[in-house]
Amino acid sequence: MSTLLQDIESQISGVKTSVTKQNVGVVREIGDGVAKIEGLSDVMMNEMIDFGHGTMGLALNLEETEVGAIVMGDYLHIKEGQEVRTTGRLLQVPVGKGLLGRVVSVLGDPLDGKGPIANSGFYPVEKIAPGIIKRRSVSQPVQTGIMAVDAMIPIGRGQRELIIGDRSTGKTTICLDTIINQARINRAAEAAGDKDYRPLYCIYVAIGQKQSNLARVIKVLEEQGAMPYSIIVAACASDSATSQYLAPFAGCAMGEWFMDNGMDALIIYDDLSKHAQAYRQVSLILKRPSGREAYPGDVFYLHSRLLERAARLNEKSGNGSLTALPIIETQMGDVSAYIPTNVISITDGQIFLETDLFYQGIRPAINVGISVSRVGSAAQVKAMKQVAGRIKLELAQFRELAAFAQFGSDLDAQTQAKIERGKRIVEIFKQPQYNPVPLEIQAAILWTVQNGLFDDVPVEKVKDCQNKMTDFFTSRKTPLMARIAKEKAISEPLAADLKAAITEFKASYK
Repeated sequence: MSTLLQDIESQISGVKTSVTKQNVGVVREIGDGVAKIEGLSDVMMNEMIDFGHGTMGLALNLEETEVGAIVMGDYLHIKEGQEVRTTGRLLQVPVGKGLLGRVVSVLGDPLDGKGPIANSGFYPVEKIAPGIIKRRSVSQPVQTGIMAVDAMIPIGRGQRELIIGDRSTGKTTICLDTIINQARINRAAEAAGDKDYRPLYCIYVAIGQKQSNLARVIKVLEEQGAMPYSIIVAACASDSATSQYLAPFAGCAMGEWFMDNGMDALIIYDDLSKHAQAYRQVSLILKRPSGREAYPGDVFYLHSRLLERAARLNEKSGNGSLTALPIIETQMGDVSAYIPTNVISITDGQIFLETDLFYQGIRPAINVGISVSRVGSAAQVKAMKQVAGRIKLELAQFRELAAFAQFGSDLDAQTQAKIERGKRIVEIFKQPQYNPVPLEIQAAILWTVQNGLFDDVPVEKVKDCQNKMTDFFTSRKTPLMARIAKEKAISEPLAADLKAAITEFKASYK
């Protein structure tokens, strides 16, 4: 009899729990893409909420009497008094190699009209970053193809390198050059059947950009053959603040799938200034208290938990990596503003682009003085370490001496020689956009500069000489370049052959 009573009691309690877990609420207030809902007693943070008609929301504010949720998509059909239900699922996005070559929305829906996407499953948008035990030190390079970056501010797989500067100084161009260069290296490795090479897949997240700008980015990547290795996540300026806030996290989840499956990925957040503004908008509408410059108090945590997910995992954890290149837009070069200082303190170095240099024709307009990589030469191959070390020092000395030389005309021969060398280095580092330079050509050109073989070329002719030398190396000294690419170091016999090749070129150069 007692067992029968226990069975009945357990059935009644089961019915009770099923009733409470149905969790149906009522919309109390709706506006600006934010809904206030009553009655959702069992909802989780970041849980997806079903508003009906295929519209989903995301629970962000869990208060005593109500839940604040942001609506993803069109909210105009949602009315006060309407029923909503919890789903028991956290926000997820599709992941996998099926996304390569596609332009997708924040939720992974295709935007390019190329049909449905074959995914390899789903990943949560918010995820805890890998711990210290799972990580290993950064030592494999990400070749950007930009000589100034690869030589002086090297980026490694698993690093977070900030690209910062005013608007229209070439921040996006540096990222696109990197994507194009990686696609070129990936194609070359595939063509050569190199089984040891690990391709780097690229994810470009557009946050709050004009659709025309995004269309131009897609066109450039398609023309350069980089789209098959790239995913574009789009949350344009015309999209809701909710989409712009979620876009970097969605892109990061797609990149983490590659990292967790033993592959390498690079993610570009363009840009996190607009991301912070979108989050501020969402937070203020949710009636969260505002802090400095009206940003919510957790805006630092917003970016730190995003960028901490970039890592290089150790062998036990799959040996994959996720490299992050966040972009921050400054106002009048002010790197000491709130959001720039936040992101500078989270990342492993920054590439600072200066407006004055850009308008002087020095492009990429990198300020060598305050640009730094906290990984340093650990992320360079030996050939680059051999040729790049002294060049950064010489360029920094030139900047100081050039500023000093404006005030005095009488300079000693040694100072004059340093200024002349510096002028030539500045010319060497000028590079047209979407034209990345292979590693072996970079090493050969920088070796030429380091050994003073450009010193007798007039400054105005340096760029022309460099371009013709590059053509000479690629067309007539292919075996020599192949040796540098294979050995990844400049040995004494290689240096002798390189000097002979440069002497041969200079004899014919007029």
